[in-house]
Amino acid sequence: MKHIKEIKQGAEVRNNLNKFIYTCQQSIGATLDALPVGESNTARKINGDLFERYIRMVLIELGIPVRDGVIPVPVVMNGEKLFSMVYQHDLIIEKDNEVKAIGSVKTSSKDRLDKIFIDKFLYNRLANIETPHFAVFLHDVQRKGREPKYGVNTTFLTGHFKGYTIKLNPLDGVYYCDLRPIMNTDLILKENIRTLDCLLVDDIWKFC
Repeated sequence: MKHIKEIKQGAEVRNNLNKFIYTCQQSIGATLDALPVGESNTARKINGDLFERYIRMVLIELGIPVRDGVIPVPVVMNGEKLFSMVYQHDLIIEKDNEVKAIGSVKTSSKDRLDKIFIDKFLYNRLANIETPHFAVFLHDVQRKGREPKYGVNTTFLTGHFKGYTIKLNPLDGVYYCDLRPIMNTDLILKENIRTLDCLLVDDIWKFC
């Protein structure tokens, strides 16, 4: 991890980085699924929290000044701060006591996509600044059917993502451990969504 910037051109190494992080998190999810029924229902709810912690640990290992928590959003009019609003965020990258970027970490974008785009819009509009906002997702699939005939459904809302990107504001980075096929073929999605290694090797250093 300490030498991650040295693998910029290592396609195989970058791919292995995505696979390693994905496999570790899926192992955590599988372990939670394997708990007895009463316990697993509760344990599965913390899977997303553990993924957030995992990504923060990876960034900290890289030397990125990141934390989770709340940050005050100053409401400014005519150059004067009127008051502050407090918002909770998964990733807060700070340098010299200044917020450089804000990130959201979710196992999937299902039921969460709208909020991430709106968070950027509200934060920058209220504070009258242009702070980068990015998102990290594990995947966008879920199980369908019943044993033994399990299948897979996509949870990615293509129309919502494209609509918010074009008409509201694009995010400053969207990263997946496991891309859906359409993310490699649709021109708008391909331009705005990348694999997680692109954040760790390239983009995170631009934010801080």
